Amino acid sequence: MVITPELLSTFPILNPLPDALLSQLAHQSTVLKVARRGIVLNAGTQEENLCFLFEGRLQGVDFTIDGREVGLYFVEPGEFCGELALFDDGPQPEYVIALTAAVVVMVPMENMRKIMLSKPGITNVLGAKLASRIRQMTYQRSLLGLPNIPQRVCCQLWLLVPEADKQSMEKSQISNPPTHMEIAIMLNISRETVTRVFQTLQNRQIVKRDGPTCLRVNDLKSLEGFAKGTQKL
Repeated sequence: MVITPELLSTFPILNPLPDALLSQLAHQSTVLKVARRGIVLNAGTQEENLCFLFEGRLQGVDFTIDGREVGLYFVEPGEFCGELALFDDGPQPEYVIALTAAVVVMVPMENMRKIMLSKPGITNVLGAKLASRIRQMTYQRSLLGLPNIPQRVCCQLWLLVPEADKQSMEKSQISNPPTHMEIAIMLNISRETVTRVFQTLQNRQIVKRDGPTCLRVNDLKSLEGFAKGTQKL
């Protein structure tokens, strides 16, 4: 796979850059193909590249003191990760692993830092992404404190519902939903527990699987009630 300016322009944050700058970045960037469960970014190391996901799905993970894996966030195609070092030149705080076979484009951190300092629009996008990720991780941590396990799972599902659907409260569709194991890692519970909650939701016709890449939510009001604790599952 050859990195071209056209390929780099498919990433929303890089799309506004002029062709000459994209050509320069294309020559300096590399492609990394990672197998499922492979490590893309290592915690505690000084990563030299900003990672752009071209294909597959990634997850930021950390580990508790007793060695349990805890999911922090997902990275979808077109998104990036490892951006924190752009601001403080510090080590990568968490691992980023591949949930599926993945193809990532590694852009040198120093080059991205120069672009960030010269292009305010890029800085705004990076800052907005950091703010969004901090909010998401703060919310994710708060879920771990919920004593009601079914409520945790419903909160995680509610988080995945598109905002527009939350406003209309009509039926919703979650594209490429995380697997039961991925949800279990995010919530620090067992996969079997997640499966039992899903079976209950499906039996009540609140959610329905439509193949591996789609989860239909038929009753948003009930899912919201379970997530907020105003209804019992």
